[in-house]
Amino acid sequence: MTTELIAAALREAAAGLGAPGADVQLERPKDPSHGDLASNLALTLASRLRRAPREIAVELKERLDGLVGIDRIEVAGPGFLNFFLELRAVGEALGRILAERGDYGRSRDGDGRRIMVEFVSANPTGPLHLGHGRQAALGDALASLLEWSGWNVHREFYFNDAGRQTELLAESVLARYRQLLGHEDPVPEGGYRGEYVAEIARALLERDGLRYEDDAGGAALEAIRRFAVEAMQDTQKMCLAAFGVRFDEYFAETALYSEGRVRATLEALGEAGVVYERDGATWLRTAAFGDQKDRVMLKSDGSATYFLPDVAYHVGKWERGFRDVINVQGADHHSTVDRVRAGLQALGIPEGYPEYLLHQMVTVVRGDEEVRFSKRSGSYTTLAELIDEVGVDVARYFFLIRRPEAHLVFDLELALDESDKNPVYKVKYAHARLCRLSRIACQRGWDGMDGPDAPEADASLLSAPPERALIRRLADFPATLGRATKARAPHILCDYLERTAGVVNSWYQAGHPSRDPEASAIVEDEPTRRARLTLAVAARIVLGNGLQVLGIEAPERMTRGS
Repeated sequence: MTTELIAAALREAAAGLGAPGADVQLERPKDPSHGDLASNLALTLASRLRRAPREIAVELKERLDGLVGIDRIEVAGPGFLNFFLELRAVGEALGRILAERGDYGRSRDGDGRRIMVEFVSANPTGPLHLGHGRQAALGDALASLLEWSGWNVHREFYFNDAGRQTELLAESVLARYRQLLGHEDPVPEGGYRGEYVAEIARALLERDGLRYEDDAGGAALEAIRRFAVEAMQDTQKMCLAAFGVRFDEYFAETALYSEGRVRATLEALGEAGVVYERDGATWLRTAAFGDQKDRVMLKSDGSATYFLPDVAYHVGKWERGFRDVINVQGADHHSTVDRVRAGLQALGIPEGYPEYLLHQMVTVVRGDEEVRFSKRSGSYTTLAELIDEVGVDVARYFFLIRRPEAHLVFDLELALDESDKNPVYKVKYAHARLCRLSRIACQRGWDGMDGPDAPEADASLLSAPPERALIRRLADFPATLGRATKARAPHILCDYLERTAGVVNSWYQAGHPSRDPEASAIVEDEPTRRARLTLAVAARIVLGNGLQVLGIEAPERMTRGS
């Protein structure tokens, strides 16, 4: 609340100087000696008022002197305003955290509106790879951020179970099936060669025996295709479940054909007058809606390109009532964005629908060398293998620590390090240390410090720089969630948690080099002890909530090597 009061006071002061409607920005200084909040308003008003920014800053300060909750205001540098809050105002955040506890950081920005997040959406032709893993972590974390911001989120996975790729899978399985029976059938050119294909073939032989040994007709291949696709779908679902990722709906591309949605979309585009024939193919005038050129929807043999069912699928999203949709996809889908949006605009759906979050791929390294340790896929490292190597929490966190548009180098040596050098362990250890303080307090008979009915602490006793720095970090948590949600950037939350864990550790270790927590927080003076334990509980709540948003465990106990 203090931030809003300062911003309002600055706007009023700026209006008094002849600059009504000024855009006021307040930030947390990285250096605590620069105050609790800082504003560059004087610098932004300099050209408008045609005055020196420092002169403006001095006058703004004079107009704000005596503001409730402010201990002092300093003019710094060329005209920055640094605000030092009263301890009471700084401590207000602690009361809010302890009151809201598991809900601290939630907002109503989404106002209960429905939004779909579609992510992973892999072809059911092989195990999930690391790109799918990064997408699973990004999509799930983004959905969680949206839920914390008051949105009604629907998670959806689109199975691309139609087209030539699944036919190649069937042909590959048939070849391996016949090999098991002693034949020398080669895997078709462009087919799938991983160990998983042989596994499917063995399962097929176990279920159907010799049924397909001498039958490679269309009906047989279709039966094998359905069997293989279902097997891969089950494998992908199990991998995602192990990764802690859930979906509300799995939508099959084949349903778009069986339910007539592809044909209906083609007819609707024709009625809109944006379809034409050329060289035996059916084209859509996507260039009229911002695409680089017109696109083929039906090839000369009558088969649909990937573009047409994609448009039909998104028409279905709109018809299901999802006015807000975010597609989380790999950067290799960049070329499809404009054409899908163009097809939707041709049908009257607003420009910019759906929203896309495109991410770069992942490279795993150990030292300076790229690592490929897959046996199942035959060509790439699978998500399941990475989970087995480093664990779910580390994999999820490492997939999230870089902005989506940046190529991600997954450092195995760092991922396997169980010290504070590993960012996810750094956050987990900080949470566990805070839990230890609560256990010690309980053992000493001060169990009331950690409950909703705990006596109110005197925040004025938390005056040491590490304590003020930690309180400021905790107060920033709701705004951080808001920024991460609006920017579609879970890495913002990762950065916040790592920095906050660092501040927790600095506070935790301050004054007791022996690392004995009793020497700092558990002191004999009851008011001081209550204040410090309250701060510890608040910090634990914030770290726990942040890890929960990311789908990562917040442990109460940890030991080195655990």
